[in-house]
Amino acid sequence: MIKIKTGIFSGSFNPVHIGHLSLANYLCEYEGLDEIWFVISPLNPLKLTKNLLNENKRLELVRVAIAGYPKFRASDVELMLPRPSYTIRTLEHLRNVHPDRDFTLIIGSDNWNFFDRWKESDRIIDRFNILIYPRRTYPIDNSSLSPTVRVAKAPLLDISSTFIREALAEGKNIAFFLHPASYKIIKEERLYQNKSYRS
Repeated sequence: MIKIKTGIFSGSFNPVHIGHLSLANYLCEYEGLDEIWFVISPLNPLKLTKNLLNENKRLELVRVAIAGYPKFRASDVELMLPRPSYTIRTLEHLRNVHPDRDFTLIIGSDNWNFFDRWKESDRIIDRFNILIYPRRTYPIDNSSLSPTVRVAKAPLLDISSTFIREALAEGKNIAFFLHPASYKIIKEERLYQNKSYRS
């Protein structure tokens, strides 16, 4: 059976922005993936959560942002699994539930630099493919990579959710940094207006 090559792009997406969307678009079209699932993380064990928007609202913002592109899917799988969210648990659950798919974990080179701190990181490398996208100031030594790990030739996109949150809290018009559908919800519901979301 030929399996569907599915990229797992996991993150807080707090909020999702054009950097996420452009990167995923590139990886789908140029790196051999049939589709990409945006997996919304409710709780990252390695990050603070005080500035996280409600997980269901973050999921909604992703869903409306990707609605027009058939190769993208918003996934709430980590909202259903025990917390904190561990990538190995998510990937093995998805493999069990979707045997028709070949899952590839998508991570930035910044995360790869401390990948050894992830729960059962060696198990992830042994059991799943990993696709690393470049981040400025985080170079990757290709000669040290496992056969299951490769680096994408994706363009550098220096847009962060922190920048988006800070701009929104300051009342800036950043319409071109967000998908119109998600920006509409953010503006109408006055999301990220509280300065506590800035950090």
